[in-house]
Amino acid sequence: MRILVVLIVVLLPGLARADDRQVALYAAPALIESGLVQHIKPRFSLKTQVRVDIVDTAEAADLILGAEGRALFSGLDTVWHLDQRRDTKGADRFADWLRSDIGARTILSFAPQGTPIFAPPPAEDTQAVAVEVTALAIAGKEVSYAKCSRCHVTERGRGIFGIGSSPSFFVMRGFEDWEARFAAFYVLNPHGAFTQVEDVTGPFPLDRPSPISPITMTLDDLDAILAYVAIIDPADLGAPLQHQ
Repeated sequence: MRILVVLIVVLLPGLARADDRQVALYAAPALIESGLVQHIKPRFSLKTQVRVDIVDTAEAADLILGAEGRALFSGLDTVWHLDQRRDTKGADRFADWLRSDIGARTILSFAPQGTPIFAPPPAEDTQAVAVEVTALAIAGKEVSYAKCSRCHVTERGRGIFGIGSSPSFFVMRGFEDWEARFAAFYVLNPHGAFTQVEDVTGPFPLDRPSPISPITMTLDDLDAILAYVAIIDPADLGAPLQHQ
C-alpha cells in the first residue's frame, strides 16, 4: 500500500501536466471531412505546445464542435457550436483560442479550393428590454441624492458632488455584485462608522461617535435606492483584464 501511495504521489504531477498539454476534441464528421480540423490543429499547437487529439465519441471529448454550445462559425449549411465538456487547462486554452480573433481568422481563412467555406455565425436576434421607471425608483433617485451625494455622484448633471476616492453610482452599477453591495452598504467600510438604518443597526458606541454628521435612513429608503440603481445605465468599465 505504501508503495502504491508513493507511486500516485510521483505520477500525479505528470498527469496534471499532461492535462495542461493536451486536449481531446470531437468534431462532427462533416468538419473532419472538410479538412478544417486538420487545418486548425497544427496552428494552435505550434503557438501553445498543446496537442489536440481527435476522439471518436463525444463522451471521450473535452471539447465538441457540433450542434450545441456557443455558436462559433457557420458553413456547410450548418451553424457550428463549441461545447466544452471538461475544464482542464488544455481544454480552456483551446476553447479560448477558438473564440479569439486569431482562432476566428484561422477558421474563416480555410479555403482548400481557393474559396472560403466558413463564415461568422449569424447575428443573434436581440430585443430591447424596456426599463420600467417605477414610483419607487423615482423616490430612490431623491433619496440617493439626499443621503449619498456628499461622497458619491448619484446622478448625471445634478450639481457637482462626491469625492474623488468614492466611485459614482454609475461605476458601481457596472460591478457584477452591485446589488449585494448596495443592499448591505451600511456594513461595508467606511459606512458603518457614520450610517444608521432604523431597526437594523444599533446606536454608535459612546467611545466611537460618528466622525461626520450621521446618515440615517429606513429600510424603505434602502429599497428605494436599490430600485433607482437598478434602472440607471452602468458606466462602461471596459473589457476585463486578461491574465497571461
